[in-house]
Amino acid sequence: MRARYGVPLSLTAVGAAGLAYAAGFEVRSFRLRRVTVPVLPRGMRPLRVLQVSDIHMVSGQRKKRHWLQSLAGLRPDFVINTGDNLSDPEGVPEVLDALGPLMEFPGAYVFGSNDYYGPKLRNPARYLIEKVQGRHGLNGNAPAVGVVHNPWEELRDAFDTAGWVGLSNTRGRLKLEGIEIALTGLDDPHIKRDRYAEVAGGPESGADLSLAVVHAPYLRSLDAFTADGYPLIIAGHTHGGQLCIPFYGALVTNCDLDTDRVKGLSTHTTDGRTSFLHVSAGCGTNRYTPVRFACPPEATLLTLTAKE
Repeated sequence: MRARYGVPLSLTAVGAAGLAYAAGFEVRSFRLRRVTVPVLPRGMRPLRVLQVSDIHMVSGQRKKRHWLQSLAGLRPDFVINTGDNLSDPEGVPEVLDALGPLMEFPGAYVFGSNDYYGPKLRNPARYLIEKVQGRHGLNGNAPAVGVVHNPWEELRDAFDTAGWVGLSNTRGRLKLEGIEIALTGLDDPHIKRDRYAEVAGGPESGADLSLAVVHAPYLRSLDAFTADGYPLIIAGHTHGGQLCIPFYGALVTNCDLDTDRVKGLSTHTTDGRTSFLHVSAGCGTNRYTPVRFACPPEATLLTLTAKE
């Protein structure tokens, strides 16, 4: 009897322990990633940029709120929010409470699909199936119907009132004590809201630095930004793979980006040009899959330094 059932019971115990760890500990084990990116003109002082992404706020997530509030202690030069703030239509007040101290700093934002629409319960295996089939988001899929519409306008109005610059298919600028940062952003490519033709043309003259911002790092967006000559592209969306295999990494990115660049700093090359790419693993999860494994929730402090 023991020989027959010992192995299956052991595997069940290991699986249960892994699930308990992923849902009970790691999903709340918030981390700060620190990255240095040499993109500034020579002689320019370093800039500290705090990126927050994929908060996916659900009412009652007090530890996440308090951790986000504590990031204001880093005193960044400016903040970039790369979207998917919501995973609950009732979560707007708690997102604004969490980000309140950060909204005292200059900032900019783009939205992701979960800012616009409430999440649906879906089989996680579908992400693997869609990867094999080459389908991601609404690329080749039917438009979103029968979904919950989140009150994203309330987020937009609060961010705008705080002075954060909205970058949904538009350009904007931040002024930082004699330094001018030009920003170009896209609405979420994951739901085909990106309109690159409206912002094409590359970095702006007269700015000390130009950056590109997008929620989901789809290759068409990365290609366009890189071909236009942006030195750094900042994105989120992937959750770092969310459920990863130790010593191997992510299985999916939930877009057409390869898993080698699912999170952290890398580069993107097209048409003989290369840009730095930073993808945040984010600090939240879809409310229906509140687990992380070998992929802790994070924010990133990017220190921009002079080019070598």
